[in-house]
Amino acid sequence: MSQSMLQTHNVPDALFPTHSFKLGFTTCSTAPALPHLSTVPLDDAALGIHKNTGKLKHDVVRPPHPIRPSPHPEPERAWEARYGRGSCSPKTEIPGGLGFYLAGPKDITNALEGGAKEAIFSYRMMLEKDWEFVKGGKLPGMYGGVGELAYRCSGGRQDERCKCFDVRLMWRSEGQGEVYAYLPLNDTNKKILLAVPPGGQASSDYGVSTGRGSWTFERGVWMTIAERVKLNDVGKENGLYPICSLDVPSGELQLWINGTCVIHAKGLTFREEEASHIKGMHFQTFFGGHTPDWASPKDQRAWFADVSGVIVR
Repeated sequence: MSQSMLQTHNVPDALFPTHSFKLGFTTCSTAPALPHLSTVPLDDAALGIHKNTGKLKHDVVRPPHPIRPSPHPEPERAWEARYGRGSCSPKTEIPGGLGFYLAGPKDITNALEGGAKEAIFSYRMMLEKDWEFVKGGKLPGMYGGVGELAYRCSGGRQDERCKCFDVRLMWRSEGQGEVYAYLPLNDTNKKILLAVPPGGQASSDYGVSTGRGSWTFERGVWMTIAERVKLNDVGKENGLYPICSLDVPSGELQLWINGTCVIHAKGLTFREEEASHIKGMHFQTFFGGHTPDWASPKDQRAWFADVSGVIVR
């Protein structure tokens, strides 16, 4: 991803890769006046936040200025994630980052539970200017599944994986980006996810590293993340296609970084029964892995703002 693209991307368009949607929300105060889009505060109750991880906080702060000026207004309010020295996975002795589930405002939740098949969730993020990547860590992404089983699709769980999905992002060493996908376990999903360029890696115990190196996270600047999930039709096989398009009839995972499509996987199975729904965002970030060699070497911070979501259909 070029430096020029990082600096000049259109933030409102990057948050909403499509302006054709049925219903949407945003915490971005400078979002375009689009039909069916409501503005809500960066607030737990307004955003349907639940299942907060342990003692991890997500304080609302005024974030620092980026290291380079942007043609778009900087967020005035953001969640601050703090990664203490030695912090790693939430299961370890020194947890860091933040972690909760975000369902969105009530009308969004109702639409998702009512059977919406396609949605996009997005946010802006900024890493501290002297951020150290170490071996890698997790970042927020979409999730879903059948009822409470939707919350059990990460951390290496293998049981009842056909009833959930979780597609958080990861940074790797030197800032390489990827989607770390937990989907129903089958050979087709694995093959498609590993085929996403420039490459990937499957773990026998955890998720599938998808599109590693498709983009690179930069320190000290705001980046815009938008992720789209289109659920498959239950019982129907889907194909694999190489192009970025919003109008393809199959189970799909699509990711835009700063308005540019960097990942588009088609033919995926997100669910094996109609009761499995898109739930929202697994808003989680931490260093890890879960062993000390993944841990943050110092106290570090990152900021998350302009959280948004739309129901496409």
